[in-house]
Amino acid sequence: MNTMLHNPVLFAAAPDWVMSWVTTLWLLSLGCTAGLLLLLFAWAVMWVVWRRAAKLVPLTVSEGVLLPVTWILAGMVLFAVVGYFISAMPNGLLESLVRLPLGGSRTVTAEIPVGAVNHPVPINLEAREAVDFSMSSDEIVDVTNAATPEEQFGAAIELGGANEAFAWTRRTTTTVLLNGRFVENLYVTNLSDLPAKFTVKMTTGPVFPEVKAVPITAIAVFCFYAIYLIQSWFFPRLSAIALSTSKSELAQPLFGILLALGIFFLLLFLFLPYNTFGEDIKMLKDSGLTLIMIFGIVLGVWSASNSVAEEIEGRTALTVLSKPISRWEFILGKLSGILWTVSLLFIFLGLTFLVVIAYKPVFDGREMGLETPDWTSAHMEVMLTVPGLVLAFFEVAVLTALSVAISTRLPMMANFVICFAIYVLGHITPLIVQAPIQFAPVVFVGQFIATILPVLDHFNIQAAIAAGKGVPMVYLGWSFVYCLLYSGIAVLLALALFEDRDLA
Repeated sequence: MNTMLHNPVLFAAAPDWVMSWVTTLWLLSLGCTAGLLLLLFAWAVMWVVWRRAAKLVPLTVSEGVLLPVTWILAGMVLFAVVGYFISAMPNGLLESLVRLPLGGSRTVTAEIPVGAVNHPVPINLEAREAVDFSMSSDEIVDVTNAATPEEQFGAAIELGGANEAFAWTRRTTTTVLLNGRFVENLYVTNLSDLPAKFTVKMTTGPVFPEVKAVPITAIAVFCFYAIYLIQSWFFPRLSAIALSTSKSELAQPLFGILLALGIFFLLLFLFLPYNTFGEDIKMLKDSGLTLIMIFGIVLGVWSASNSVAEEIEGRTALTVLSKPISRWEFILGKLSGILWTVSLLFIFLGLTFLVVIAYKPVFDGREMGLETPDWTSAHMEVMLTVPGLVLAFFEVAVLTALSVAISTRLPMMANFVICFAIYVLGHITPLIVQAPIQFAPVVFVGQFIATILPVLDHFNIQAAIAAGKGVPMVYLGWSFVYCLLYSGIAVLLALALFEDRDLA
């Protein structure tokens, strides 16, 4: 394969495996760049309509978790520039990105008169962008793509009568529709004694549908900053506690230890032989997601005990609450600060994990002496992994909220023991309830636990990983609602336990 044909603007010819690996990461960096530009545009608008809040943005961004996230974004922007020269078909990807909003479905219907020969039916289709394409007729007709045999490419298609409708779909068909050309008209010849109703149904999309990752990433970046800034603007006292908590936890050695160990193990997982006969990437995904989730839980529970339980025992909470800060602001501020810290750990480890996942198909191909896989296979694996990271964060958020509630009354060791028990029960309860042997007391206990405690197995995508399937957006949405529900219950429990707690 000629690398230079993939990227004619290369300063130096990059190996195919590098381009296959880098292209997916380049798309993600484009999304980060677009998200940053969207943030700058929103800031410019705010400078005009709400200058007081806009002036606080640089200060807010330079403190807490937004500072390292901004440095990560700056690195992604730099990679977006450099990656253009070492990615596969960057111009084609950018063209697909520009044409992304232009896709859609449409139907063209025409009546073909009796005896008509090469009757033109305008479709104005860029065949390279076709996703689904079908033709049908209620009478026997011949369909060609040109008015004369000299201009025609491909054989004529006969429709109607005993002939089935013609159907083509990009997902399952290996042939190229209409030679990938722009087709202005189809030419239909009526072979019957009656007028024919000829129908064409088309669905179009970008040549490279993988560019959908760019706007999704941009929206995620924008929402992350927007949530943080909205919290700082509308809940300043709560935000001050959250900022103090996140700074304190980031300064703790545990954060650095978990970050270093996480990166080390994620890189190690790449080279471990799983002996799964070509399914190593599934084991890598499962191991990596579990590691990131466990490290997030450890950080969340530790931070809850360190910033809530120890401050109560050390009388620091009494000093804070002597200021015009209510108890609910103290609890929500602590929880918010811990979640921002955990989210930063997820961002660092998640990015490392996605880099490893993108390289895994290339690594396996090189290890087995096979041809370098196309970059789209690496992109698919990365996109199938992202929902797993989101669901893992939801699970960590639920356990962190429960840990904050427990920390209002119990010390660190008891907190870890209870959270560990909740974690185990949350994952084995579905197995108990759905056990093939229906022993009534066991089933009752399982259903009782499932009612009281969160069923954490809802946030597990091991089945989807094993089947090589994606997680539907609807499932992510309901999982988010489930996370909010149980996190809200945990917060209410924390407020109830902390309301009458004697801090003196």
